[in-house]
Amino acid sequence: MKEFFLIAKIVSIYGKEGFVRISSFSDFPERFYNLQKVYIDFFDDKKEFFVEKVKKKKNDFLLKFKNFNSEKDAEIFLGKEVFVDGKDVVRLPENFFFIHDLVGSRVLRNNEEFGIIKQVLTFPANDVYVIDNKGKEILIPAVMSFIEKFDPVNKILILTPGGDFYDEDEN
Repeated sequence: MKEFFLIAKIVSIYGKEGFVRISSFSDFPERFYNLQKVYIDFFDDKKEFFVEKVKKKKNDFLLKFKNFNSEKDAEIFLGKEVFVDGKDVVRLPENFFFIHDLVGSRVLRNNEEFGIIKQVLTFPANDVYVIDNKGKEILIPAVMSFIEKFDPVNKILILTPGGDFYDEDEN
């Protein structure tokens, strides 16, 4: 059975030639230039579509699917999610992880439950994990000095032993 990964959502039609504007969920937006085929969900069934052209307009990507050559043809895609199958997922270098793998992961520190990753904030220097620690949000930089190991299959992040994470607003 194929495994599918969500990479974008179709948000509007662009022009009269059948292009659609997408909202990317990918950590690697340049991946769209290399797409040859995608899967779009229709009634809980993934249908295969071939990508004919890719354009970039400002911060958005535009896709044109083969045999969909007009505004009217492309209307069927509005609001649909775009997937790739597992073999087309971008391969990450060691110690890099997909945001969708991190969110919802259990966090352990000193062999004890520390919290759950609620969100990943992306900044130029490094990402920051937002961890729900018994109802409190704790922000931890996503740098190797804080992370001992991440297991994406079991969704467990292990923080390096020791070290205190404190809230600067508390006394």
